[in-house]
Amino acid sequence: MRTSKRRLILSTGVALMVFSAVLAWNPQRGYEQAEAATDYRQLQKFSQVMELIRRSYVKEVSDEELIDGALEGMLTHLDPHSTYLNKEMYKEMQVDTSGEFGGIGIEITAAEGGIRIVAPIEDTPGYRAGLQAGDLIIKIDDVLAKDLSLPEAVKRMRGKPGTSVVLTIFREGVDAPFEVKVVRDIVHVKSVKSDFLDNDFAYLRITQFQEKTADMLLEQIRKLEKKRGAPLAGAVLDLRNDPGGLLDEAVKVADLFLDKGVIVSTKSRVGKNLTFEATPGDVLRGKPLIVLINQGTASASEIVSGALQDHHRAVLLGMRSFGKGSVQSVVPLSDGTAVKLTTALYYTPSGRSIQATGIEPDIEVEPVPIKPAEEKRRLPVILERDLRGHLANGNGKKEASGKKKEGVNLVSEQMRKRLGMDVQLQRALDLLKGLHALRP
Repeated sequence: MRTSKRRLILSTGVALMVFSAVLAWNPQRGYEQAEAATDYRQLQKFSQVMELIRRSYVKEVSDEELIDGALEGMLTHLDPHSTYLNKEMYKEMQVDTSGEFGGIGIEITAAEGGIRIVAPIEDTPGYRAGLQAGDLIIKIDDVLAKDLSLPEAVKRMRGKPGTSVVLTIFREGVDAPFEVKVVRDIVHVKSVKSDFLDNDFAYLRITQFQEKTADMLLEQIRKLEKKRGAPLAGAVLDLRNDPGGLLDEAVKVADLFLDKGVIVSTKSRVGKNLTFEATPGDVLRGKPLIVLINQGTASASEIVSGALQDHHRAVLLGMRSFGKGSVQSVVPLSDGTAVKLTTALYYTPSGRSIQATGIEPDIEVEPVPIKPAEEKRRLPVILERDLRGHLANGNGKKEASGKKKEGVNLVSEQMRKRLGMDVQLQRALDLLKGLHALRP
């Protein structure tokens, strides 16, 4: 994707090497035309302080270091998502949405007392190490996280593949903080995954919204239908621990399941407000759809969830989402650095802002941990048809074997194991079957 003069971002925090996302569309130039009254007395104060540091600070500091530090403090003071990007961080941000980047694979945001993990990205070092959405990082190696800015925290968690970082974690429900050692690696993120929940229903998983996520999702649905030999009877769309990504891909994914109506709109103090609408064509042809969400469902994934909920196209199941309803604009500067600034809020089709409130699921289901059940020998079930000399059923035919002929099971062994341990996914499948049974 080519660098434009200004870009917008929908991501949950300054994760960069860990994760960040850039929108594929440009905002209007209204921001450039906004008038601002400059108080030159404040600039004079800034100049005086800078000169004082230059003359009297205990060690020599370059003008570039002072200006970078001032810009970083200026931006991070505004809100958790505005920040100053130095040259290295800006370059990394430009390539992160390709789906391959270095780091440990977590999305973070600022929090009182440390750094909050919004979501671990699936199949990354952080995910495999057991980090969870909502975990509070209180130390990175031997440094207190509360003393670090988000860019500084990202820099400390960054490093060569094969090296490790030790995070001290506070987790709700655990009595004391504990350490997690994470080995850094090049992160290859597979945006879309799919499987069968049973022979009728699909499991669709989006780990984050990258370039071509919507195309990959459509391709996976077509493959499942071809394998089944018929259209799907319904699907579960799993957006749990999806920290967001590209807005235009979120719009396209929502559009796959909608025939018409607004998907999302943005409103800013200056510049043009934007509205995105669905086009005709529902890939599931109106069949039941369940969307799984939790506290790690953020930003672009909340746009999809909110649009499908407001249009009554899907039932949302799980826990309240993260609540990141703001849009950031990335403005490149002439020296190769950039500023990421919050410039707008987005609204769901019904006109609600989910900023700091999140999306409430239609059915709340907590993620109760379940241990795999041990295989037990079961006694055979005796039915009427198993009795010798049983009467025919009156339908004019009698089953020769008394048993229904079983077809090929399309569900993978991995999904069977997952269903046995994931209570939210179990409830989603139960609901899908119920909705399907009630359809004419």
